[in-house]
Amino acid sequence: MHDPYELSVGVPSVEVFRRLRTDAGLSDKDPEAVALALPNTWHGVVLHHEKELIGMGRIIGDGGTAFQIVDMCVHPAHQGRGLGKRIVAALIEELERRAPATAYVSLIADGPARFLYEKFGFADTAAHGSIGMYRVTTGSHRSSGSRADP
Repeated sequence: MHDPYELSVGVPSVEVFRRLRTDAGLSDKDPEAVALALPNTWHGVVLHHEKELIGMGRIIGDGGTAFQIVDMCVHPAHQGRGLGKRIVAALIEELERRAPATAYVSLIADGPARFLYEKFGFADTAAHGSIGMYRVTTGSHRSSGSRADP
């Protein structure tokens, strides 16, 4: 039977990245920030359905000790078909192939996504005496590279 889904290595364009995130219920990101982020992906995969990009996942990190799985999403019209599992499996396969043995891999699991990640060996940090924390920046980025004097 023909599989209408094609998984490949890569990242989407800025526009498709933003659309896919919002379609999947994730927050939108500033286009300038996305344009800076995508080329810094350590490894990314995209999932197409009949030539339309409908899923993605990325790994970011320092390439040695710390990695994070981010931007995991599948368009709602295609959810519930094991596609998120395919994306995570591809990301984990690349981590196992290229990341050092002691590398720390983290992610933030929204809602029931935790059950997907648990299948790949991820554990709740709170159970190990840690707590995940986050902060979103509010400042503006200056693309010119100049710094204002304090």
